[in-house]
Amino acid sequence: MACQSCSTSDGGAPKGCKNNGTCGTDSCNKLTVFDWLANMSLPNGETPFDCVEVRFKNGRKDFYRNTEKLTLSIGDIVATEASPGHDVGIVTLTGELVKIQMKKKGVNHTGPDIAKIYRKASQKDIDIWSDARDKEAAIQVKARELAIVHKLEMKISDVEYQGDGSKVTFYYTANDRVDFRLLIKDYSRVFNTRIEMKQVGLRQEASRLGGIGSCGRELCCSTWLTDFRSVNTSAARYQQLSLNPQKLAGQCGKLKSCLNYELDTYMDALKGFPDFETKLKTEKGDAICQKQDIFKGLMWFAYTDNFANWHVLSIEQVKEIVAENKQNKKVSSLEDFALETVSEPEKDFNNAMGQESLTRFDQPKKSNKNRNKNRNKNKVSNPNSGKSQGQTEAKTNGGRSNDANERQRSGEGKPNKNPQNQGANPNQNPGKKQKQNNKQNPKNKKPIIIKKNENKE
Repeated sequence: MACQSCSTSDGGAPKGCKNNGTCGTDSCNKLTVFDWLANMSLPNGETPFDCVEVRFKNGRKDFYRNTEKLTLSIGDIVATEASPGHDVGIVTLTGELVKIQMKKKGVNHTGPDIAKIYRKASQKDIDIWSDARDKEAAIQVKARELAIVHKLEMKISDVEYQGDGSKVTFYYTANDRVDFRLLIKDYSRVFNTRIEMKQVGLRQEASRLGGIGSCGRELCCSTWLTDFRSVNTSAARYQQLSLNPQKLAGQCGKLKSCLNYELDTYMDALKGFPDFETKLKTEKGDAICQKQDIFKGLMWFAYTDNFANWHVLSIEQVKEIVAENKQNKKVSSLEDFALETVSEPEKDFNNAMGQESLTRFDQPKKSNKNRNKNRNKNKVSNPNSGKSQGQTEAKTNGGRSNDANERQRSGEGKPNKNPQNQGANPNQNPGKKQKQNNKQNPKNKKPIIIKKNENKE
């Protein structure tokens, strides 16, 4: 359930509380419990439950006893008991629901080992806590550099400051035992504080840091998964998945937890299947199972002397052949029991919704192949055209015949002074033609117009 600051805006875009997991109602955190008893009053004579749930960095939660009878609500920042000093956290749950959560996690609410809450955090406590949280990124980088100097095969995955700044906890992952006694001395000398080292597994590291899985969603271990069950490669075999470590492994390097989600369904479906190693004895030879479709109930068999040709059988047919073989009887062949495979019609999704091509508005590019071919032809047929006017005429006229260019060079294409014969030479330059017309037709003299359909007498 999201808080009010995380709701959508008027335009439909998400607002985002921008508090990085510390919003007032604490609804942006992992596995937040909705307090549906908050608006209900206790019966007469009943005292509220004296334990509360407090959250720290990266979703770490713990239970504390409210010995001071403070009036606490979800979202309050409190100072809790720690060793040494005190820690600062945020209250995530109060009331009778805390008792249910403690019972679920196996914590005895009557035990004396439950830490207590000192007070509500003052402004000074909050300032020290926020300053310590700002130093964690720089300290993590420096801690990794010191671990590399000591040549230790370990990875500092996260750093957490205590609320009062008196202790720093380094979370690390390592495959083998690590001797970091000298490393702790350097840490205490450089950071000038109490040092605590905690080793976590690769799955716990991914849970603390979070990330996006191959499915496009946030990691299950960092959002809702609380217990990490062991995942074996047999889970992939039962589901007929390819044993590719790059696809089966998550960001932690271990097998994905989601391999166990559908495993029970596959196991139930496989109960009605014969064993995969079952051999069918026929008169044509023995047959071995090559493939099986769990949900369709089909099995593919091939003869030992011809593995290229597969035959599809249903589970009932396989069981029938196995029953015959148990009586020391052989069936004639698998072809008598094989199912006829019907090819499914191909699905054509072209223009399913009446849509056309997305590139229908794109203008095709004009190719210059024809233009270049004409230029090359003129260059080959007229080797001296570069020095004359024929080259420019060939470009402007789109590569006309070479006879017109030769007539222009010899003078046959000179403009005619008679205005009635204008347009006789198509290769004549229009600029020159306009100048000659201006000389022959002065302004005070009207041009002679001859109609084509008029009879001359």
